[in-house]
Amino acid sequence: MSRATNGPATRQRRNRVLKRAKGFHQRRGNLFRIAKETTLRADAFAFSGRKQKKRMFRRLWITRLTAAVAPQGLRYSQFIHGIQKAGIKLNRKELSEMAIHDPATFAAICDQAKSAIA
Repeated sequence: MSRATNGPATRQRRNRVLKRAKGFHQRRGNLFRIAKETTLRADAFAFSGRKQKKRMFRRLWITRLTAAVAPQGLRYSQFIHGIQKAGIKLNRKELSEMAIHDPATFAAICDQAKSAIA
């Protein structure tokens, strides 16, 4: 009696990994063992990259806000403290977009933050 190795499942598993490794250079995209290692590593980078993306965008918004509140005579930390005291419930993303696209409203918010601090 011949030995059963569950060939179709093995082939499907290998093809699934090789399909994910499509576009990788040389043996990384052709050989199962190396492709498996590479896709696992790629998954780890993708996972950490999704976390880093959030950090990078927050840094961008803070940088934009720092640049936007400087002409108003405030520092970033004073501005954030002031809008919290004033009860303004806008996040950094919304504030940074407002600073770019609607400077008049942003200036009004800065004035509210200044008056809340004083």
